[in-house]
Amino acid sequence: MKIVFMGTPEFASVALEALIADGQDIALVVSQSDKPKGRGYHCQQSEVKRVALAHGIEVITPRTLKDDAVIERLRNIGADLFIVAAYGKILPKSVLEIPPLGCINIHASLLPLLRGAAPINRAVMEGHRRGGITIMFMDEGIDTGDIILQKVLDIPADMTAGEYHDKMAVLGGQAIISFMRLAESGNIPRTAQDNSIATYARKIEKSDCYISFNQTAEQTVNHIRALNPCPCAYCFLCGKRIKIFSARIGSGTGKPGSILSAGKTGIEVACSEGSVFITELCPEGKCRVTADEYIRGNKTEVGACFNV
Repeated sequence: MKIVFMGTPEFASVALEALIADGQDIALVVSQSDKPKGRGYHCQQSEVKRVALAHGIEVITPRTLKDDAVIERLRNIGADLFIVAAYGKILPKSVLEIPPLGCINIHASLLPLLRGAAPINRAVMEGHRRGGITIMFMDEGIDTGDIILQKVLDIPADMTAGEYHDKMAVLGGQAIISFMRLAESGNIPRTAQDNSIATYARKIEKSDCYISFNQTAEQTVNHIRALNPCPCAYCFLCGKRIKIFSARIGSGTGKPGSILSAGKTGIEVACSEGSVFITELCPEGKCRVTADEYIRGNKTEVGACFNV
């Protein structure tokens, strides 16, 4: 069975590696173009492109999939199906109609929950305790196509988005291999999504990273977990920006944002309901440290307020 694989980040590269290890015929890989990263802004390949080239698979990085030459190239491959995972571009109808078995998407949520760009971060931010992978047929909507199969993953209360991402990437690889067995049998099930219970996981913006402490303690901790390790939650103390990597729920009360205590167990900050103990942070221009290390090097007064 001939496959065109479309994807860009690490999440997608794990699925590509699973398909290669399974002996699948990956005729072409489509990824986003190299982008400048790091302090030196050196151009770096996407993880999917890196994996594909390491295995001698041809890669194209078109600016758009609406270009007639690109569409003709995809059509001439003669692939049975396209597999898409976090590609980052919308597939037009002219591309969706090319493969006879359809375009198959690996989506990081249990659809119809959390359709959209950031299902992993939003699942953690919203305090979900169960997530998973959906393998689905693609249509012209945003993650609205028929479901083929799903695999479930528990989300512990202390799991960060980074940890969840890594487990979901592995699960995505397992799920797409399960799909391949179905495709090879000629019996691919499909179930329409229930649009009445659909939710949307919008893209994480810079404004989402600010922690005001005006939420409950649980919501605040979930927010911090959802942005760890990247792009990372932040707030301000004494006019300086501080990134917050981890926190746990406390039971103190006070004005939201005020420091209730500071010691080896963390910096306790009041929320709208309850409190949180900040346990790992990164002061502006400095290294990531534990709360205890921060306290020993910085004046941390009870009663002082974040974001003032």
